[in-house]
Amino acid sequence: MTQAIRRLTGDDVGAYRAIRHEALVNHPEAFASTAANFAKRSDGQLKELLDSLAFFAAETTSGELAGIVAFMRNDGEKELHRGWMVQVYVRPQMRGTGCALALVERLLDHARHHVIQVHLGVATHNEPALRLYRKAGFEIYGTEPRYLFVNGRFIDEHLMVRFLDR
Repeated sequence: MTQAIRRLTGDDVGAYRAIRHEALVNHPEAFASTAANFAKRSDGQLKELLDSLAFFAAETTSGELAGIVAFMRNDGEKELHRGWMVQVYVRPQMRGTGCALALVERLLDHARHHVIQVHLGVATHNEPALRLYRKAGFEIYGTEPRYLFVNGRFIDEHLMVRFLDR
């Protein structure tokens, strides 16, 4: 199955809502948001989010979103050099196809025009994601213990960075 990477817009609310909800339901330990809270967000709020952040999606030839990733830039005057990669998710049938790496690389291409480093957080037990991020040039610089509490257990999170000016 092949995919094309494109930027999402406010017109993609329905497709974004579906894939983001799937991610939150199937992998609650991977995201700070919950499916229940996400479901409460109006289409208008999601449109605003899609228009304010740089969202990229892998789209199959049939038009279905296979994966998403978002770039968020810090807005503090002293933090303008930093951005964040958030909401990374690839549907199970597309894992292992290069889809996730293509999404990450597209985000990094975009980020190069705005920041000199990109940060992310990833659960310490998520080995497939850690392999992906290392392959994309990210390095662990710290670990936040007990970052999340999900389904009765604590989730530690590695903090990773990719320097774009090196």
